[in-house]
Amino acid sequence: MKKVMLVAVMALGTMTAFAQEEVTEEATANLEEVAAEAVEAQDGFNEVALEELPEAITKALEAAHPGASVAKAYMNEQSQYKLEVTKEDGEQVELYADAEGNWLEM
Repeated sequence: MKKVMLVAVMALGTMTAFAQEEVTEEATANLEEVAAEAVEAQDGFNEVALEELPEAITKALEAAHPGASVAKAYMNEQSQYKLEVTKEDGEQVELYADAEGNWLEM
């Protein structure tokens, strides 16, 4: 995963280094978004709407991390979910679960 991020950062840097025109903040934000999408696609997880999370996962999250909230959710072909979670104390973590709400080590 670290190698993927490094490649994405290097690609972003290369694209901006050879730009002929002045790079605006909007263009930089667009490049960062494209790089983030490329990283997501490489790890096999695609973003899903929070409303699409199975109830078993939301119940498991509340039981394991009371007061935590899901910022983003992703799903792969095996119906495994990657969750970007903000805990009650403000700590941000990535958690993985299957559709039945069982936590996974990835």
